[in-house]
Amino acid sequence: MKKIRIVPIILAGGSGSRLWPLSRQLHPKQLISLNSTRTMLQETVLRLKGLEGATDPIVICNDDHRFMVAEQLREVGIRTTAILLEPEGRNTAPAIAVCSIEAAERYGDPLLLILPADHFISDPSRFLEAVQCGAGEAQEGRLLTFGIVPDAPETGYGYIRKGVPLPSKAFSIGSFVEKPDSKTAEAYVNSGEYLWNSGMFLFKASTILEEFRLLVPEILSACEAARKKATVDLDFIRLDPASFHASPSDSIDYAVMERTTRGAMVPLEAGWNDLGSWEALWQVGEKDANANVMQGDVLIHDVKHSFLHAENRLIAAVGLENHIVVETQDAVLVSPRDRVQDVRKLVDAMRLARREEAISHRRVYRPWGSYETVAMDERFQVKRITVKPGAKLSVQKHYHRAEHWVVVRGTAIVRRGEEEILLREDESIYIPLGMTHRLENPGKIPLDLIEVQSGSYLGEDDIVRFDDVYGRAADPG
Repeated sequence: MKKIRIVPIILAGGSGSRLWPLSRQLHPKQLISLNSTRTMLQETVLRLKGLEGATDPIVICNDDHRFMVAEQLREVGIRTTAILLEPEGRNTAPAIAVCSIEAAERYGDPLLLILPADHFISDPSRFLEAVQCGAGEAQEGRLLTFGIVPDAPETGYGYIRKGVPLPSKAFSIGSFVEKPDSKTAEAYVNSGEYLWNSGMFLFKASTILEEFRLLVPEILSACEAARKKATVDLDFIRLDPASFHASPSDSIDYAVMERTTRGAMVPLEAGWNDLGSWEALWQVGEKDANANVMQGDVLIHDVKHSFLHAENRLIAAVGLENHIVVETQDAVLVSPRDRVQDVRKLVDAMRLARREEAISHRRVYRPWGSYETVAMDERFQVKRITVKPGAKLSVQKHYHRAEHWVVVRGTAIVRRGEEEILLREDESIYIPLGMTHRLENPGKIPLDLIEVQSGSYLGEDDIVRFDDVYGRAADPG
């Protein structure tokens, strides 16, 4: 029997705004660690180990996150077939369409396993069993989704009603239904006929491309053009912005799954959760005797059924019940557990007010390392900069600020104008305003330095870049 080839497609876009203040626009949910030592993206790709016939994954992500995605995959030893960069988010249908085109060009007509990068599965072995169970149906031309057997009447998920049983353990799809109210959700669960819509899929490349062409040809044609006109940038494939923008923004459910006659569903019981809110993290977290989930430096008295997460400081709480408290370096969130869906409204308000807390953390990641703002005032800013071994910043200059660097760990090579200077620990250098410069770490350990900026304007967009090993032209940093 011919071995079935399965190409994992990892959807790593999205902002995860309901998990603010941990999840931010430039460092979203799928790229942070929520309930393990690994990020959600890393957990997603690692649970595929042992999947028979699986190739290296194809990953699609936002352009702003490309270096973090590549670095996180490298950290856990995962090679990719391709990393596609979306010029903008157009929902899941265009993302899946363009990845299906990529997979078909590279592998012919494989099965495609579509996985969001931000789901939690406590029992990966049962998940892989469900994939193998559905592979036969997918080979026969079915568009499979995985229906999660519900363990509670959840109002935050859409549901799928079972249709007729198929020869395997799958069912045809009776209907998709929107997120219900609590009474309806309870009736769904009690009936045993409804499963949660997981947003994970399995189908042949030819089958999904045929359905795109039949049901939403405008999406497929735009995505074909976006891939055909794409450019290669280092290890990434940049989709053509104009072509991709021409695609309607639609979910795969609305565009295809709710309209196709080929749909089927495999029931899945593997401890699945989409971790879409703080309430979801409370549900999957390890609880104390009073049903509290606590992470970090937390001290409580008479607190019950609550989630408390501290990153930088002590959280001390008295008399709370059914609450969420999340502390980061620059923000604190407090909310009743039954109101956590409204966190997104706060994030929307912050974006309208152009508040930086909606966009990034104090620590900002770059392909060469990271920087963290330590202090800031009208005419000065102090940063801690970390440069990875062997990495270097771009050759650049600033029109409005001068910089003073002090090495606190490691060794630095600094190019300042025509000079090249080697700096060791406790040594410093001054970069005058308008001077061309570059910072490099030639050593085997991270380089840490303190940067003091002074000048009339300290924004990250005050940069003229002349040369960059990471292919950046206009991005700051």
